[in-house]
Amino acid sequence: MKAVRYLHKAPFRVIRINRRSSRIKFRRTMLRLKLALLQEKAETKEMLAIYRRHASGQATKEELAIANEQFLDVLKGIGLGIFAVLPFAPITIPILVKLARMVGVDIIPSAFITKETKGRRKKDEKPE
Repeated sequence: MKAVRYLHKAPFRVIRINRRSSRIKFRRTMLRLKLALLQEKAETKEMLAIYRRHASGQATKEELAIANEQFLDVLKGIGLGIFAVLPFAPITIPILVKLARMVGVDIIPSAFITKETKGRRKKDEKPE
């Protein structure tokens, strides 16, 4: 009886639809990654320009605070990049993110945090 449950009238059509939806989902994910990387690139260029101005004494404290925040994002990206090279990265990175969230540490760069994730994080935080 279980075999009957999995048979469809048009199995090839179902397979084609599933493939197409997987392909679309993959493209959307890659586009989101591309946009996040572009944002990170622009923020890093701005950070370097601020540090250059600071070296000549022309940057304000607010600009320097923004540059320091971006520098922390760069360090977070490097830290996650190390784990991305290791074996079982699809397993270890989500576990690390979950553990860091439980401890109250943010290890994901700001460009990769979506609005939905920000809302979820506010719900996860417990008022003290």
